[in-house]
Amino acid sequence: HARRVTAMLAVGRASIFGGIGRCIAPPRSGRAATSAGPVRSGRARAVVPERPVIRARRAATSTGWTRTTSATASSGRDSVRTRASSSAPALTTRDEPAATRETGYRFVVVALIALALLLCNADRVIMSVAGVPLAQAHGWGERAIGLVQSSFLWGYMLTPLLGGVLADRYGGKAVLGGGILVWSLATMATPLAAATSLPALLLTRAVMGLGEGVALPCMNNLTARWVPKAERSRAVAACMGGFQSGSMVGLLAAPAMLAWGGVSGPFAVFGLSGVLWAVVWAFAATTYPRKSPSVSQRELALIEDGGSVADSTFNEDGVTRRMSEPTPFRLLLSKAPVWACIVANFVNNWGYFILLAWMPLYFKQVMGLELARSSYFSALPWATMAASGVFAGTLADSLIARGVPVTTVRKFIQGVGFIGPALMLVLLTFQTTATGALAVLTVAIGCTAFTQAGFLVNFQEIGPRYVGALHGMANTAGSFAGIVGTYMTGVILESTGSWRAVLFITAGVYAFGAATWLAFSTGERVFD
Repeated sequence: HARRVTAMLAVGRASIFGGIGRCIAPPRSGRAATSAGPVRSGRARAVVPERPVIRARRAATSTGWTRTTSATASSGRDSVRTRASSSAPALTTRDEPAATRETGYRFVVVALIALALLLCNADRVIMSVAGVPLAQAHGWGERAIGLVQSSFLWGYMLTPLLGGVLADRYGGKAVLGGGILVWSLATMATPLAAATSLPALLLTRAVMGLGEGVALPCMNNLTARWVPKAERSRAVAACMGGFQSGSMVGLLAAPAMLAWGGVSGPFAVFGLSGVLWAVVWAFAATTYPRKSPSVSQRELALIEDGGSVADSTFNEDGVTRRMSEPTPFRLLLSKAPVWACIVANFVNNWGYFILLAWMPLYFKQVMGLELARSSYFSALPWATMAASGVFAGTLADSLIARGVPVTTVRKFIQGVGFIGPALMLVLLTFQTTATGALAVLTVAIGCTAFTQAGFLVNFQEIGPRYVGALHGMANTAGSFAGIVGTYMTGVILESTGSWRAVLFITAGVYAFGAATWLAFSTGERVFD
């Protein structure tokens, strides 16, 4: 008798709260109320019906309503789902967690993205270690090694802007998955291409660059849809930490893999790892969280109500609404702060790719270390980069929160990112021991991580509507800098044998970038 009474009370309670939920949430069909969301200026956008729970939580500023709490809205939604049918008793607490429990599946997706970026950079850097025995086996000089290192960027410079557009149109999941398959298969084919001919190797490296060029745009696309604004800085820092750790992992693991499997060892291991990652990614990820069965309703509400772009950029089918207004490239390129960002990306990549590609050979030739030890010495500075980037972001946010102008903060942070490496590379020319060189190089690379809180953030501040185009243009310039810098380093070394010339030129490029940034950058909005 007691169980029968309890069941009847549960059914009545579900019906009452279900009615409240239907009163709070507007119907799914029909025109959305004007208070469903803020009016967006600028580009015309199609009106897309919102989920009832989202509409219920919106604040209508015109009528002075206060924001509906998550508990009120979710209770209405959950009560509708848990209403007892005429042929079944009320749901028990064992049946409720699927809708009410707090999941953290967004962290799984972020971890998978970070792992993809780790493999991206590791696949890129193992050539700086394996390139030495490859050159010895085929009789290549420094000029040929520089050509091989730069050929990766022939493809890489073509796809950042394209990758961002494709990710926005078709979803970051598909584009990132396709990209890692392309670069992983190209990585596995590298030893065979090298044994065939130098042109075949250059083509394989270029194809690898085509695949890797989409990685960072897809990272931004996916984190914007999977992570609420309050967590987005930490999510991007975690992803970039994976990217930077890839340099360390590749440089540390490649010598052991060379000893174990010969020249083919590191390319086979890292290439196969990328293929396995793509398989897991195909089943584990979705372009946005509402399509994932692993995301609970509570986590979905946290993501979408927390500022995820999914509910304002995509319709219910996940198809991007086309923007009627073309990107005003002429207008963008007419503003000095845009050129400050473009020059900053050019300078950053010039130094980054030279340090990444040539430091193992520097420690081998100048400090007299064996290849394995030179790889270890080259890898250690990159281990500081992830921590340094997180520190720079925390410092920048802290200064802005204390009232320091955004322009001042960006100039200071980016100044450290360029002036620090310039000074350290000059100091590196006076080092006579491997330990001293390692210490100086560690400080230099640690300073370069400050760019994550400098020009990389500045795109969103000067032109939030055109951030994809701005970043794409700057990335293209940066890729060109990597091609020229790595190849010219090989030419200089082969013709003069002088590492001092290489280091002084790179320091001068950093100094030029610092002067340009300090003169023309701003933290204020330039474009509406």
